[in-house]
Amino acid sequence: MQLVDETALDELALGAAVLGTGGGGDPYIGKIMSRQAIRDYGPIQMLSLDELADEDLVVPSAMMGAPTVMVEKMPSGDDVLNAFETISRYLNQPIRATMSIEAGGLNSVVPLYLAARLQIPLVDCDGMGRAFPELQMVTHTLHGLSATPMAMSDERGNTLLLETIDNLWTETFARSITIDMGATALIALYPATVAQLKECAIHGTMSRAREIGRIIMNARRQEANPVDSVRAALDGFLVFEGKVSDVERRTEGGFARGDAYMEGIHEYEGKRLRLSFQNEHLAARIDDQFIVTVPDLIAVLDAESAEPITTEGLRYGFRVAVIAFPCAAQWRTEAGIELVGPRYFGYDVDYIPVEERLGS
Repeated sequence: MQLVDETALDELALGAAVLGTGGGGDPYIGKIMSRQAIRDYGPIQMLSLDELADEDLVVPSAMMGAPTVMVEKMPSGDDVLNAFETISRYLNQPIRATMSIEAGGLNSVVPLYLAARLQIPLVDCDGMGRAFPELQMVTHTLHGLSATPMAMSDERGNTLLLETIDNLWTETFARSITIDMGATALIALYPATVAQLKECAIHGTMSRAREIGRIIMNARRQEANPVDSVRAALDGFLVFEGKVSDVERRTEGGFARGDAYMEGIHEYEGKRLRLSFQNEHLAARIDDQFIVTVPDLIAVLDAESAEPITTEGLRYGFRVAVIAFPCAAQWRTEAGIELVGPRYFGYDVDYIPVEERLGS
């Protein structure tokens, strides 16, 4: 068992923003909410799956929608509580713990807020090992687990419950409802027992996020290079160093979609990087040649501090370092590539592991 206090919260949120590959929403808002909840209710227990009984029920909690909207549309706090309690009433059984469905920025800390409010544990796992833009893109789907019953709630108090025939239909209907709710909604979904999660979840994600955050903070304190420190810790690769020269961003269909362009500096001078995103960074091209694609992770970091920059936060003139690192093994299976590979997102390129593209 670990206790998540305010210090651990800062570390976890920072590291999860790296794993979030630009998506999952800016963790700042969720971190403020979680910090206040920890002050009001005390530190949060973070348990491994082995510390729970196999029959215990776990329900993830998260935000769904376009991260760009979060700049102006704040969650109330009660919205995620309403969604979670709706699932509990529907299933007519107690929920033992919550978890993060993805290691996204905001979606790494929404469950912490809920755990503190309800005084239940957070489970040290997730369903992606990173962030992806669509609901069916989780390891639960690879193991045949249903996203529904799923509850959705907005800041006004509207709450809906969905039952669908498969997880792709859950994404379709939930995305439309999210748009009607103002392009963001708070959700609870993928109820599963601990025994099921032992088979399908990615274990230790929250601990990994916290360690990444700790590495970045220590490097800053020691005046070491934080970008190089976190890249080495992730067995990753430096893809590009440059200045953001243009960002084409639009909110469309409940997603933040677009491309960011960067002009190279240092050893990358004279080169141009194009980074395509749908909430999360999906593909990086240098001079129109693909060098990294999903499901491997692409993170854009401030060149000096290694602060992760979300897709909605990218701005002209930012000096950045782009790193890439391997995804969880579940995504490198045939079923994983079919679900979240580059061709699913419309890129005419086969997936090649990042270490094969960039390794020496």
